[in-house]
Amino acid sequence: MEGPLSTAPDTGSRLHGSRCADCAVATYPAGPACPRCGGPAEPVVLSSAGTLWTWTVQRYAPKSPPYVPPAAGFAPFTVGYVELPEGVRVLAALDVPPEEAEIGMPVTITVGDGVPRATGAVV
Repeated sequence: MEGPLSTAPDTGSRLHGSRCADCAVATYPAGPACPRCGGPAEPVVLSSAGTLWTWTVQRYAPKSPPYVPPAAGFAPFTVGYVELPEGVRVLAALDVPPEEAEIGMPVTITVGDGVPRATGAVV
């Protein structure tokens, strides 16, 4: 099974999850077994379009280690859960200013530097 992120040419920078062969529950990141029924899970490329389920602003630096602050120092950032059509909620760094973030807004989610990233969908 591939890792949870994909940059393969045929999937772009899409997230990889898994879907249960027995009960069809989708998960992210990908896993070998279903968390609901324990059945076998198969790899699946997840949708890149979703909806912002909730969000917040991270105003304090995470503990070190493992966090390594950048040379310019810590800067607050927006994070949130993106709900995908598969029923999966993915935690992502949001490339959306806090004053523009709105629960229910359409977003596009892609592979990021270490974590998934979401941007506001173009209307």
